[in-house]
Amino acid sequence: MALEDPFTDLKIETQRTGFYKGYSLPIALVSKFSVSLLVLWALVWPLSANDTLRSWKSGLLAEFNTFYNLSVGLFVFFLFLIALIPATGRMRLGAEGESPEFSNFSWFSMMFGAGLGVGLMVYATAEPLGLWETNPLTVSGEVAPKSGEAIQGAYRYTFLHTGFHAWAIYVVTGLSLAYYAFTRGMPLTIRTALTPLLGEYSNGFAGHVIDILGVVATILGVAVTIGYGVSQLVDGAFLITGANWLVENPVTTMKPSTTGLITALAMVMMMSTLSAVSGVGRGVKYLSNINLLLSLVLLSVFIVYGSFAFAATTYATALVDYIKNFLPLSFQSYRPLSEPEFASVLPAEVAPFVGELFASATDAWGTKAGFLEGLSIDAAELSDATKAAAYNAGAQGRLFGWQAGWTTFYWAWWIAFSPFVGLFLARISKGRTVREFILGAVIAPSLVCFAWMAILGGAAIDMELNGDANGSILAASTTATLFVTLGEMISGNFLTVISVMCVLLTMTFLVTSADSGILVMNTIMSGGSEDTGLLHRIIWGVLLTLVIGTLLIAGGGGLEALTNSMIIGALPFSVVLLLMCVSLAKAMINDLRRLNHETRTDS
Repeated sequence: MALEDPFTDLKIETQRTGFYKGYSLPIALVSKFSVSLLVLWALVWPLSANDTLRSWKSGLLAEFNTFYNLSVGLFVFFLFLIALIPATGRMRLGAEGESPEFSNFSWFSMMFGAGLGVGLMVYATAEPLGLWETNPLTVSGEVAPKSGEAIQGAYRYTFLHTGFHAWAIYVVTGLSLAYYAFTRGMPLTIRTALTPLLGEYSNGFAGHVIDILGVVATILGVAVTIGYGVSQLVDGAFLITGANWLVENPVTTMKPSTTGLITALAMVMMMSTLSAVSGVGRGVKYLSNINLLLSLVLLSVFIVYGSFAFAATTYATALVDYIKNFLPLSFQSYRPLSEPEFASVLPAEVAPFVGELFASATDAWGTKAGFLEGLSIDAAELSDATKAAAYNAGAQGRLFGWQAGWTTFYWAWWIAFSPFVGLFLARISKGRTVREFILGAVIAPSLVCFAWMAILGGAAIDMELNGDANGSILAASTTATLFVTLGEMISGNFLTVISVMCVLLTMTFLVTSADSGILVMNTIMSGGSEDTGLLHRIIWGVLLTLVIGTLLIAGGGGLEALTNSMIIGALPFSVVLLLMCVSLAKAMINDLRRLNHETRTDS
């Protein structure tokens, strides 16, 4: 008996006239209303907004930390499974025998431009260095922080956060959209990926909800990316110009000031909006190609003046270690530790100090030395064995706090960014087989990320390990680490030239990310059409600027309010991604059954 034909009659009703011509009114209005509420809340009650977002995030992670981490593990195994199964792996994203639209070189280049950029500029040095200080091996006490033994753990988790697992999140979205768009002629919008599950309901309320979640996730993901980027922009501008108004205290913290951040944000978003409305987008795309060359120049500086031998050895050993630990890393999850659980394994003599000991022993960012030094006079009189037992009893709480604050933050960021990158990956992958798409878009970009992390991060770690940096790189903020590392490697006019180049790289990455993010949001709201109104791009450019600006102000010039919003907003879309996997599996199985039935009928 033949299977029913797949549902492809997707009808996203758009306005025929008026201001919202070409747009789905429910998606546009609800998305705009939701974002506007967030802006008004953060603007009128900034302290309340920051405190509430922090509380919501903490409560959400206590309940859903495991969900986030197991979901990402399922994504990567699902993709590798359908790539390796011969029948599904050779299915083509397009007509049978259709050739890829772009050459392999162009395809890889465009993937790197979409998925990398600001993230590598900010984290290529900061991520390995930060994980050298704190990772599950140091948190649990297995190895000492900032030691030679801690390097393995640092890169194990660096590769986890920027490798196969991370890119699998993008590819789930991209493959789902590409499969339906190029095999069934359906529009490139988020609800399309769930049509095998929703059927005709995709045309109504359920479909609108899916697309709205995609818009909200995208704006929060792009907002955090731009937030980190403008922070690095201010750091670089201060180190080049010495303008004190760019930072809060030029002598001590050198943290970017709120004024500096808002100024940089306004400049970036103005350039991005002008790009969208004045036809200079081609120029920005040209600059993006130049960015690839400038990125190679930056990489070459680290190869020549950094610690290339250390980086090459680290790359090889870390890659082997990552693959060896791939399975446990994929499904490793920690749950929170309650105070009664903590107290239940300790002797009765600690009862008067349980609250104090619990708070300190479960601090994921503290150390054992800090735990002992921070005890009150009475608690410090406990025996050494009891204090050691108390610190060890808090290991589970520290591991949960570390994972929730580091790994889960990354997964939320990648998930929130996945509608943006996934739509782009789908557009450029017509004619590829499923196997080509998965292996090419998961493995190739990961290996490039690994190289950046090993070369740039390795230089920073090596200089701190051998004492050349004398703690200066470790003391730098996340967004200033790249510039401080460069300052330890090179000097004089050469340092100024390279620093200016890094600032220009960051700025161009930010402009193109914002411009592309606005385009993706408008594409979703217009039912998959790329021909969106310029006025709407301006409005969403302004809204995106306001979201970032007000949440920066609510966070006191920091990125906490932005990142908290993103972690909360990414959770619903993580459910959408899981449903995409189920939907794609169902579509592929049914398509193969139809093909087999047709083959038997023809014979």
